[in-house]
Amino acid sequence: MNARLADAVSAPQRALSAQAMAHASVGNVAVGFDILGHSVAGAGDRAVVRRIDEPTVRIAAIHGCVTELPLDAARNTAGAALLSLRRALGLRHGFELELHKGIALGSGMGGSAASCVAALVAANALLERPLPREALYGFALDGEAVASGSRHGDNLGPMLLGGLVLATRERLLRLPVPEAWHCALAHPHVVLETRQSRAVLGGGFALHDVVAQHGHLALTLAGCYRGDAALVREGLRDVLVEPRRAPLVPGFAQVKQAALDHHALGASISGGGPSVFGWYERREDAERAAAAMAAAFAGEGLDSDTLVSPINGPAAMLVEEDAA
Repeated sequence: MNARLADAVSAPQRALSAQAMAHASVGNVAVGFDILGHSVAGAGDRAVVRRIDEPTVRIAAIHGCVTELPLDAARNTAGAALLSLRRALGLRHGFELELHKGIALGSGMGGSAASCVAALVAANALLERPLPREALYGFALDGEAVASGSRHGDNLGPMLLGGLVLATRERLLRLPVPEAWHCALAHPHVVLETRQSRAVLGGGFALHDVVAQHGHLALTLAGCYRGDAALVREGLRDVLVEPRRAPLVPGFAQVKQAALDHHALGASISGGGPSVFGWYERREDAERAAAAMAAAFAGEGLDSDTLVSPINGPAAMLVEEDAA
């Protein structure tokens, strides 16, 4: 155990119960498959974690928009994340977890990631000496792998740190974005499981498309650092993943066009889909785009929910249990 982790179990005991909320996210952000994401205000998962004497992790209940999830901790994203935390820290005590799902699974909004991040943030508050947010990342990756079959942090990173985050295998880096820039997100009432949306990515990609995507990612990141919307507008175009996933999203072309018609810097599939997002320089444009995107889904016979949020969205946070 390294010095930082040892410190986490050596100081006086803290509270016996904590609750945290992790917000939704846009994964991939079109050009950063598995490594780029940003948080989205307006929807999230809550986790209530209680410290227990037994050296185990148990899930007491799951409430909200999704309830048919495994109660076996090892098969649940949040439970697996807490098991990983316990093992790494060598904790003698355990955790009891209660989840309140506010993000639908298979929505492209980071539903599985939100559960494990909320659980980790709450459990971290119960440690004698809580870890820095970045130190929770590896445990969150262990939890996410249960849901998707892979260790990717494009949803986890922004939930932990807030805003737009570059998430490699070992590091999280929050990126600067102008405060005025907003995201419009439309979530159709269709389930698209992460494993299904990843399955269509099998096989190779043409080298010229890979080079183009690298260029688009570089332009987007440079535009964010410089606050240059023109650079982002040139770069925020997915030539690798979107073409393969678009057929999985009913009405995608119409919804994307509705987003672009309202002055979007770019628009694409959020995470594995079926949600669709657009980036905007002004909140007013994002609000109008959200309504148009919902209308486009309605034209395909689909109801949808919309969210408008700053790209600099919130990080996961502790909340009062009686405020839920």
